[in-house]
Amino acid sequence: MAPGGLKRRRASGALSLVSGSGSLPRPLRLRMINPPNRLRPLGRLQVVLQHLKMSKHTDSTAEVLLEKKGCAGIITLNRPKALNAINFSMIRQIYPQIKTWEQDPETFLIIIKGTGGKAFCAGGDVRALRDAGIAGDRMAQDFFIEEYSLNNAVGTCKKPYVALIDGITMGGGVGVSVHGHFRVATEKTLFAMPETAIGLFPDVGGGYFLPRLSGRIGYYLGLTGSRLKGRDVLKAGIATHFVDSEKLPALEKDLTALKSPSIEDVADLLNSYHAKSKADQDKPFVLDEHMEKINSLFSGNSMEEIVKKLKQDGSAFANKQLETINKMSPTSLKLTLRQLTEGASMSLQEVLRMEYRLSQACMKGTDFYEGVRAVLIDKDQAPRWKPAALEEVSDEFVDNCFKPLGNNDLKL
Repeated sequence: MAPGGLKRRRASGALSLVSGSGSLPRPLRLRMINPPNRLRPLGRLQVVLQHLKMSKHTDSTAEVLLEKKGCAGIITLNRPKALNAINFSMIRQIYPQIKTWEQDPETFLIIIKGTGGKAFCAGGDVRALRDAGIAGDRMAQDFFIEEYSLNNAVGTCKKPYVALIDGITMGGGVGVSVHGHFRVATEKTLFAMPETAIGLFPDVGGGYFLPRLSGRIGYYLGLTGSRLKGRDVLKAGIATHFVDSEKLPALEKDLTALKSPSIEDVADLLNSYHAKSKADQDKPFVLDEHMEKINSLFSGNSMEEIVKKLKQDGSAFANKQLETINKMSPTSLKLTLRQLTEGASMSLQEVLRMEYRLSQACMKGTDFYEGVRAVLIDKDQAPRWKPAALEEVSDEFVDNCFKPLGNNDLKL
């Protein structure tokens, strides 16, 4: 869960909205649906009219908009001032809706997008998580349980799932996009998994998709938090298609107008838009010139070995990565390297269970709280990590972070 979207404004309401479903109490709901006999015809008509009114009305102030257009269910992340950072109440609305649309014979695909023009989703609500952890609130467990369950729902969705990743796409935003069938990048897409800078690790299934990228790109991205822009997100294998940002409304319109589309029909339409997008088409992949070094330098079996390789290499590229790694939480770096190494041969479900164990270890430690303080609260960019050096993070400590949690393990 990247912190990117929370620098401007604290995400309010994440904790207070957790318990409220917004639905009517059961007895009252039953009275409305089953009125006394003499009022039944009028009562039924009122219920139907109210239902129709609600289905057409979308609250533009809601944090997430869920609507049906043509053949598609559309999820719109609607917190533009917070760069659409995803919070607990949004997760609790999106998950059941995906499950409902998955079973609905009239819904043939699901589209997810963001509002505001700057971000698809800049991450998760890590400030609320920090507050919950400090307070000993159950949200420190429940947020990860429900977020990872949502990531799994995206990864196992039976209907074609299309993520329009226009703008900043980090952490939690990656989790609700990268595991779906299609990820459409634009020239405005900015991808990163910068969790090691806040005492966390590239979660939301990062342990599944990162090690499956070409060569050691995923290890490089996960450990350094390095950013990719525009067509490079496609070339790295994170996006499946590239479409000019200004063409997205037309693409969405054409997607929703499809008649009972199969996954192949959706792919054909995306392919046609992709073929017409010429922006940066001939520009080489930004990492091409560094791939040999990335594959060599980030292939160490331990963080100490990777650091040693970087120091010995001495190139400008290696020195830059060394400088970056030296700023990250040593604990996070060691957890991340093992997470990616083990995740390379795991299923998505196994990875998410592993990541839940790691999330709880991070919530019990100190680096996550210190990282969020330094990056998002005080913004001094000077975290005081404990331990402060890689050599001080023992193998025994790392092993303990990966241990099963028994009855408290994530159930998917």
